[in-house]
Amino acid sequence: MTSQPTRLYVDSRSHSDKARRALWHVTRSLLFAPLRGPLFKRWRLFLLRSFGATIGKGCRVDASCKIWWPGNLRMGNYACLADAVDCYNVAPITLGDYATVSQRSFLCSASHATDQLSRPLIFAPITLETHAWVGAEAFVGPGVTIGEGAVLGARAVATRNLESWTIYAGIPARALRKREIRE
Repeated sequence: MTSQPTRLYVDSRSHSDKARRALWHVTRSLLFAPLRGPLFKRWRLFLLRSFGATIGKGCRVDASCKIWWPGNLRMGNYACLADAVDCYNVAPITLGDYATVSQRSFLCSASHATDQLSRPLIFAPITLETHAWVGAEAFVGPGVTIGEGAVLGARAVATRNLESWTIYAGIPARALRKREIRE
C-alpha cells in the first residue's frame, strides 16, 4: 500500500490583502469593539465605511460584531447586525433594506474544499434580501440567499436558499409556514 504525500493547507490570499485585513483587525480591536453604546454608533459606521463597507442610512452594527473584512460588507437602509454577530465575509455579504441578523448568529461565506488534501479556501456570497431576518445563534452558509421577508429561526442552519416570506427552523432549515404580516 502506497501512501500519498501530505500537503499542507494552501492559502491563496495575497500579502497586500493580508496586510489590509491585519490593519482592520488592529483598528477593530482598538477603535471599534471597545467603544460601546449608542454614542459611538456613527463612529463604528464611519470606521466600516473607511475600510470599504457600503452602509445605508439608519443602520446598526453592534460593537461586539466580528467583521472579517468591511470591504465585503454591504448594508441597505436600516439593516442591523446585532450583538456578537460573526460576519465571516471572505466573499461579499449583502443585507437588504430592513434586514436583521440577531445576536450571536454566524454568517459564513467561506469553507474549504474537501476533495483536495490541500483544502483550498472556497467562498460564495451571502445575501439577505429586504426584510429578511436571521434569528439568534443561527448559521448561514456560503452561497445562501435568504429571500425577501424570510425568517430563519433561532439556532437554525441554512445551507440552501430560503424562499421569500417563509419561516424556517431546524437543522437543516425546513420551511414551517408562510410569513403573514399584519398591519
